[in-house]
Amino acid sequence: MNTDILSNLAIQKVCLATTIYNQTNARAKRADRPRWAVIMKYEGETVYRCNGESYVSNADNMVILPMGCSYEWTCTKAGHYAVAEFQSDLRCDRIFRFPVKNGDKILRILKDLEYKRSLKKPMYEIESIRDVYTVILMLTEAKQKKYVPTEKAQKLAPAVEYIAKNFNKDLRNDDLARLTRISTVYFRKLFAEVYGISPMNYVKELRIKKAKEMLKSDYGSITDIALSLGYSTIYDFSRDFKKHTGVSPSKYG
Repeated sequence: MNTDILSNLAIQKVCLATTIYNQTNARAKRADRPRWAVIMKYEGETVYRCNGESYVSNADNMVILPMGCSYEWTCTKAGHYAVAEFQSDLRCDRIFRFPVKNGDKILRILKDLEYKRSLKKPMYEIESIRDVYTVILMLTEAKQKKYVPTEKAQKLAPAVEYIAKNFNKDLRNDDLARLTRISTVYFRKLFAEVYGISPMNYVKELRIKKAKEMLKSDYGSITDIALSLGYSTIYDFSRDFKKHTGVSPSKYG
C-alpha cells in the first residue's frame, strides 16, 4: 500500500486521545469521516471494510483512518483500543494499515498522550501534535525498512547520499564515481539506468526543487538563493531554473 500521501499530512490540532472497549460483534458505519484517527487495538480484534477492502486491526496491525473516508467496522474479538483523533486539511478515501513490531512503545506513547491531555499542562497541545507525528513516523519508517533496493541502486547509494548532503558544492562525476568504487563511465551509465537521468542533471533537479521552496520564503534575494545552492552566478541559476520550470526565478511563486 502506498503511504506517500502521509508525507503531506499537516496536523493542525489533536482533538481526542482516549481508550475505548468494544464487545464482540459491536459494529458501526461511518460516512465521510470528519477527522483523522490513529488506532491501536491492543486487545481483541476489529475488521474495517472500505472500498471493497478489509483491514484487520489488532495488537500486530494498526490502522489510520483518514478524514473523508467512508467505511464500516465489526469487532470480531472483544477488547480495548487506543485512539488519537486529529485535524488536518488533507483528505483520503482509503484506510492505511501498518504491521506493528514495536507495539509496546507505540501504546505507551498513546497512553501518555491521553494522560497529558487530561492534565492539560502548559504546551500540552504542541506535545500532543508531536506525539501523534511520532507514532505516524514510527509506522511509516517501519514499513519503509521492508523496502530492499536493487543491487544497482545499492551500488549508487553512497553517491546519492553524498549528493543529498552536498548538492550546493561543486560536484563532479569522477568524485561521485570514486565513492561507489566503479569507473566514471560505468557510474554515469548505471545512474541513468536506475534514475532515468544523468548524475549532473539529478543534482540540478535537486537544486531547483530547493530553489522553489526558498523562493516562496523571505530568506534572501534571488542572488542569495543562487549562491546558497552552489551557483557561481545568478545567470547560471536563472538559466537552469527556467529550463526546468518554464519561468524565471523572479516570476515564480
